[in-house]
Amino acid sequence: MLKAVTVPIFRKHILSGLEAGRACAFCFSVCLLLLSPSNTPMALATKLPPLQLCPCRPKPVCNPCFPTLGKLSCPSRVFRVRCATKRTGKRRYPSEKKELDRRNKNLIQTEVANREEGFWRLYRLNVPAHKDPGKDFLGVSLPLLEAVAKVLKFPVASMLPQEAFSIVRKSFDARKLLKEPVFVYTVDMDVKQLLNLEPRTWDFIARLEQKIGLLEYMLHKKESDDLIRVIHDFRGTCSAMDKDRLDILSNEFYRFQSSGRPKIAVVGSGPSGLFASLVLAEFGAEVTLIERGQAVEQRGRDIGALAVRRILQLESNFCFGEGGAGTWSDGKLVTRIGRNSDSVQAVMKTLVHFGAPQNILIDGKPHLGTDRLVPLVRRFRQHLQGIGVDIKFATRLDDLIVENGRVMGVKVSDVWLGSDLKSQIWPYDAVVLAVGHSARDVYQMLLRYNVDMTIKDFAVGLRIEHPQELINSLQYSALASEVCDGRGRVPVADYKVVKYVSEDGANSSQRELSRSCYSFCMCPGGQVVLTSTNPSEICVNGMSFSRRASRWANAALVVTVSAKDFDAFSCHGPLSGVEFQREYERKAAALGGGNFIVPAQTVTDFLENKLSVTSLPPSSYRLGVKASDLHELFPDHITQALQHSICMFDRELPGFISKDALLHGVETRTSAPVQVTRHAETYECVSLKGLYPIGEGAGYAGGIVSAAVDGMYSGFALAKGLSLFQGDTDTLFGKPQGSSGFVKY
Repeated sequence: MLKAVTVPIFRKHILSGLEAGRACAFCFSVCLLLLSPSNTPMALATKLPPLQLCPCRPKPVCNPCFPTLGKLSCPSRVFRVRCATKRTGKRRYPSEKKELDRRNKNLIQTEVANREEGFWRLYRLNVPAHKDPGKDFLGVSLPLLEAVAKVLKFPVASMLPQEAFSIVRKSFDARKLLKEPVFVYTVDMDVKQLLNLEPRTWDFIARLEQKIGLLEYMLHKKESDDLIRVIHDFRGTCSAMDKDRLDILSNEFYRFQSSGRPKIAVVGSGPSGLFASLVLAEFGAEVTLIERGQAVEQRGRDIGALAVRRILQLESNFCFGEGGAGTWSDGKLVTRIGRNSDSVQAVMKTLVHFGAPQNILIDGKPHLGTDRLVPLVRRFRQHLQGIGVDIKFATRLDDLIVENGRVMGVKVSDVWLGSDLKSQIWPYDAVVLAVGHSARDVYQMLLRYNVDMTIKDFAVGLRIEHPQELINSLQYSALASEVCDGRGRVPVADYKVVKYVSEDGANSSQRELSRSCYSFCMCPGGQVVLTSTNPSEICVNGMSFSRRASRWANAALVVTVSAKDFDAFSCHGPLSGVEFQREYERKAAALGGGNFIVPAQTVTDFLENKLSVTSLPPSSYRLGVKASDLHELFPDHITQALQHSICMFDRELPGFISKDALLHGVETRTSAPVQVTRHAETYECVSLKGLYPIGEGAGYAGGIVSAAVDGMYSGFALAKGLSLFQGDTDTLFGKPQGSSGFVKY
């Protein structure tokens, strides 16, 4: 029986538990009993279920530490308290968070043996936006030192030497849940240099303790190198091998054709093709890079002719040409395959080697813009040519030369001459297929050889455009005036929204029973461009320059589609997704009336399934827009999913539904509609030997960085298969993500 003195103690503890948010259903029911004035200690003892204290059992989820309550009866039945669902993230109780922190602390394997050396990495250092020098400043400022001093508990921030700190990452956070917008830093602190410059910091460094995700210790700071240096360093190491080993490797070369070096054709000069060519050529292969489009100089003129005179070059446009489709885009370098992974860092530093600004290594959302991508791709080409790569522009792959189930070469033609009489057959030891997802003729060619391809999910939808000032205002509020057309202290505002809509159109949290609706390829300060490769089709995308100084912000609003949506095109087999894309691109062209005019509709009309506005808001699309019934373009279930997602986006960004918001149709080429099956380790096609499908067109990447990483890994895998490389790529860059089939972009 509970003593009378324990009741107020019990009540006080439960109330504190409720305030802290850690009481479960049992605690809540006990609280109700305790708070009732009629519950005397005697009456309470009869209402509460008996408890058995068993110190040898694990603690339950809700296990408050009570004061001594006296002796309780111990019945044979044990009453267990269990919470209904597993809590994660912000839903965890404070006690659970403490337990998780304790476990994470125990997971840290590195012992801080010598606190006078090494590096401490400080995460989540917040500097208010009004104190920070701005987005373009990558040095160590006094406000940042104040944030560091707070972590170190050092009293005078100005005494900390700037030279002892280096910035690893800098991003901007303007979420409404914060008190004010902040720049968020990750900083490395060099202990030895700090102690040399300011010895009085020793007492504060000695007290530091590791906290995963906040404060971590490294004995040595790992510096990633660009891909060229990595290969050169590896080759330098191999040169120290014994002579017999070198003789064995050199003899392997002579099993190849003519020159004694393996002859490799790389088809496609997008990121995956460029990086695969770089790796193979650096290891000594004889590489020919085949590109159906033009070099960036001529390609720029062809795109200009399209924008001004409506002349579409079928082989040189926004999709085809040197650098791939990403060259004339926003040039985003964000990826989901691990920003800090060795493979991604190698790609990023290689881009810097070819002229990208250093800030892409630090910026939380790095991007280049078309104006920076063009000279970068030109320098990349010049380096490839300098190491012996033979680059063939305006050369289209027409067919593969296959003998006994193995690719022995390619059949190509000059796209400018346009005559089959000019077709040529070139023999190769291997063919790397690095085309983009718009190379539909290549998919048809692979189908003729019964190459194993599977239907892959992708997304379709419309591209929405707002005035950039509106997006700045929605995201930054009073800070919007600091944007200054991309030249201000804060970055041009963007957004990223994701929702799940069930088949009946309602909001859904169950991903497996719903469609994903999300914004894709958001281009702040950009423009809407035509990415059609056929005059009878309309497909749009977004692009921007490095400053993002345009008056408009655009993004694709898309809904995922899968094989069940392609039933009407099932006669096309694995290419049913391709035909699905073509169907709605042709419908969009018909709605626009031809001449590359894009069908458009205001967001308000689209939501109400009507066309009341014939005078449309201004659009950045230079070839003209026409008021059209976009709500009748897609099947009903896709249209309804788009409509519901727009309404949900407006709840997160009030004002997203605006009279100035304009929808453009259609966006269908978000990723490849097929995946060419390949071996996870060798990257060779499972059904056709000597063929190596890589990059976005093969269904293994989505974006500049992931495509480049895939090209890099495939280059090493092929070089290893040709005995040009005897190392382990996992040791150099870590294990690739998505090589088993599921791809993370």
